[in-house]
Amino acid sequence: MTKSLLIVAHAPSDNTRALLDAVRTGAEEAGAGSVSVTVLSPFDAGPDAVRASDAVILGTTENLGYMSGALKDFFDRTYYPCLEETQGLPYALFVRAGHDGTGTCRAVQSITTGLRWRAVQEPLVCRGTFDPKFIDDCRDLGAGMAAGLDAGIF
Repeated sequence: MTKSLLIVAHAPSDNTRALLDAVRTGAEEAGAGSVSVTVLSPFDAGPDAVRASDAVILGTTENLGYMSGALKDFFDRTYYPCLEETQGLPYALFVRAGHDGTGTCRAVQSITTGLRWRAVQEPLVCRGTFDPKFIDDCRDLGAGMAAGLDAGIF
C-alpha cells in the first residue's frame, strides 16, 4: 500500500528552494514506488491535504525569531479542521535560520503539540550563512521520513 508524505514549505529564495528541492529529492528517492510525495506551499495546503497524508514535513524560514507568515497562515487555516482527525500524525521540521532558530522551532512545536502531532525527528535547523551541507542535511531529512513511512516505523 502506498503511503502519502506531504511537504509543506515556505521557500521564498533560491537557497530555500534548494533546501525544499533536496527534501523532496531525498523523499522521492527513498520512497520510490512505496511513498507518494506531495509538495505544496503553505498557501496551497489545506485541511484535506493534511488529512490525506500519513506524515508531514514542514519547512519555514526564520522570520524575526518566528516561523514564516506563510506557515503560520497554514496552521491558522488547518488547525481546527484537523485537530480531531490528525492526532498522532508524524512530522518533521526544517528551518532556514539566519540566527539560531530557537523561537521558530518553539512556535512550531507549540502548535503541533496542540494538534497532538508526533515529531519523529529532531528539527533540522540550517543556521547562519548558507552552507552547501544544508542541501545534504535536507536530502537526508526527506529520505528518513520516506524510509520511516515505507518501513512502517511511523
